[in-house]
Order: sequence, then structure tokens, then C-alpha cells
Amino acid sequence: MALIELKDIRKSYHLDGFDLEILKGINLTINEGEFVAIMGPSGSGKSTLMNILGCLDSPSSGQYLLGGKNVESLSGDELAQIRNEKIGFVFQGFNLLSRTTAVENVELPMVYGNMPSNVRKQRAQIALEKVGLKDRMYHMPNQLSGGQQQRVAIARAIVNDAPIIFADEPTGNLDTKMSVEIMDLFTKLNKDMQRTIILVTHEEDIAKYASRVIKIVDGEIHSDRRHKR
Repeated sequence: MALIELKDIRKSYHLDGFDLEILKGINLTINEGEFVAIMGPSGSGKSTLMNILGCLDSPSSGQYLLGGKNVESLSGDELAQIRNEKIGFVFQGFNLLSRTTAVENVELPMVYGNMPSNVRKQRAQIALEKVGLKDRMYHMPNQLSGGQQQRVAIARAIVNDAPIIFADEPTGNLDTKMSVEIMDLFTKLNKDMQRTIILVTHEEDIAKYASRVIKIVDGEIHSDRRHKR
């Protein structure tokens, strides 16, 4: 079933009296349960595409259907609700609050959803157990390795049972061993927990974990290939 449909998506920025076109007519369908890697050189438009897919930015033209709903017709509150309940984000820099524990960081999406504190804590603990951090729940970020911090970020992304996980260069700050561990975790989330994973990366070794690799060049889809893992 189609989860994401992009129809002639274009994105331009007005700079110094002229329009700079970043995305040049993207047509793309992503089905539920896929593990997709989006690749491309710096300036190719892959991060802009990710921001549009994650409802963090809007296209200049074209149509974006998410779960059959036209994203452009949604209000700001409706978009915020989608980002909180339907989408989980994992970033290269982890984006953890430095003065709060791992479990408190994972609770954050539920705070925005006005969930009772006892329920938040229980769900955050379960999410941290799922990513292998049962014994690190009350550690501060500076007491955790880079890989452990990224696991906290992944727990935060899944704590609301979001069906879609967007990961923007999630291994960019990690060494090879930790990168493998994090990508194995994404694979588990995709296969065992049926999450749709959309990953931005510039590394071929990381893209190989995905079952589909889309390459963006100069704002256009250059190739779109599927393979068995």
C-alpha cells in the first residue's frame, strides 16, 4: 500500500533577485514497510527532499500525499500532530537535551502530546529496552557513547509508535563499529517492528542496508533500484 506519493514536487528559493530551483519535478511512491535510502552528492537536494517528506518544509509546487491525505491541505496544528504521532526523526547530531537523562529525552514527544507522566515514563523505559539501553536509562548524554546517544534518539523516534522513521545521516558522527550496530537496529525496526525507514546518507556501505536506493542528482531522481538484503 502506498504510504507516500510525490507528484511533480518542485522546490525553489528566491535569492538575490532570481529563483534557485532545488527540486525539479520529483515523482516518487514509497510503500508501507519499505526501507529506503536516499543518496546524492552535497547540494543534490536530498536534504530538501527529506524535509518535505518529514513535513518540516513545503514544496513550491506539486502534490504530496501522506497516507492518502494531501499534506498541503493540512493546517499547522494538523501537521504538528502528524510529526508527533506518525513520524519519528533521527539526526546526525543526536539532538538530545544535555541536562536531562536518557529516559527524560525519550519522554519528550509524549510531553508535547500531554500524556500523563507515569504513562510517559513507562513507555520511554520500554522504548529504551527495545534499543538495548535498559541499564543506561538514567544516564546523562555526556555519560553515554555516541552510539548509545543515537540509540536514545532512536528510542525517542519510536516511543509514540510512529509508523515512519526518517533518519538524516544517522551514522555521520559514529565510528565503523557503532555505525554497524545502529544500522542493524534500523534493520530490526524495519523487519521486526514493521517500521517504514527513510534514510538519507552519502555512504554506499550504509545505503546497502536498505532494500531500495534512490539517487538524487541536481534535484532530480537519477536512479531508483531495489535489491534483496
